[in-house]
Amino acid sequence: MINLQRLKAVVVKEFIHILRDWRSLALAVAIPVLLLALFAYALNMDLKQVPTAVIDRSMSPQSRDLISQFDGSSYFSIEHSLQTLDEVQSAMRQRRILVALLIERDFARHIEQGKTAQVQLIVDGSDANIGRLALGYAQALGWLYSQQVLVERSRHLGSEIQVGQVEGHMRAWYNQGLVSTYNIVPGIIAIVMVVIASMLASVTVAREWETGTMEQLISTPIRRLELTLGKAIPLYFIGIVDVLIAAGLGQWLFDVPLRGEPALVLLVASVFLVGVLFYGLVLSIVLKKQVVANQIALITGFLPTLVLSGFVFTIANMPLPIRILSHIFPARYFIAMLRSIYLKGVGLEMMVSNFMLLTLYAAVMVFIANRALKLRLN
Repeated sequence: MINLQRLKAVVVKEFIHILRDWRSLALAVAIPVLLLALFAYALNMDLKQVPTAVIDRSMSPQSRDLISQFDGSSYFSIEHSLQTLDEVQSAMRQRRILVALLIERDFARHIEQGKTAQVQLIVDGSDANIGRLALGYAQALGWLYSQQVLVERSRHLGSEIQVGQVEGHMRAWYNQGLVSTYNIVPGIIAIVMVVIASMLASVTVAREWETGTMEQLISTPIRRLELTLGKAIPLYFIGIVDVLIAAGLGQWLFDVPLRGEPALVLLVASVFLVGVLFYGLVLSIVLKKQVVANQIALITGFLPTLVLSGFVFTIANMPLPIRILSHIFPARYFIAMLRSIYLKGVGLEMMVSNFMLLTLYAAVMVFIANRALKLRLN
């Protein structure tokens, strides 16, 4: 049984440690703001105003209409009118342009004759992400232009010819504007909690060994669960405050919608936070060195959360062994649940499997931490 008086004593002791170490406390509060500013502003995967050059060998009203499609969009910015491919190559090497549109001389003639008029889009492939996005948006703009041509031909020819028309409407559910920030902010909440666990939880028990106070704790009647809970509870409250800061700034600065229940966000975050906090405690208990425990926590916690959780890179595009490996990291389930709550407004009943796996991870970490803690001198 847990003795609440002993547990309270450990909690108060840990709060005193945290308040005395005001630098770490200030850093713990500042981390959500720093990460949100860093990732949400810098890690922007939207295509906006890509510098573009045009080689217009047709010099016709039709080619100018196509160019206006590109220049009128928010994705491309026509900044240069060039004459040769050598000029395009030179501009790309100097990073003055990332995309070039090449229109051949027979473009207008093919349009007037109802033939397929081809254009060439040259993309700087050294930035693969921009290259893929630019090709996709260019195809969409080309499709829109072809629809306009069909409409004009049908009006011009009238009853002499029947031109079939296909009208398509593209629509994205849950994130209609495909704004990448909407996906990034929920992931930042997971990153924040992992960093907090790495920075604070991984040094708590190790600090006791290094400062020589563990012997004093061992001499008391305190039990293992009371000690681990007493060290985790203050950090839990700091983690929840960080979650509230990150969520509030996400809505205030970036207008990220929260379509689900805020209480559900706190519930899911609490379970994930318990898991990562006790994982940090496991490292602190086993390694007994603050610096080593902190470094291992960053390597095994922060990096997998950044790379293997679906936060930045799509898990479905990873090789099969990596996809299998990603199942052991709880951030994968947590980020998937947060995005569903934020953007789709789903309830817990739609995420039972992810929630159960997250709960299982937290329970396993609590069990391992208490089994690993030995209240005796070796």
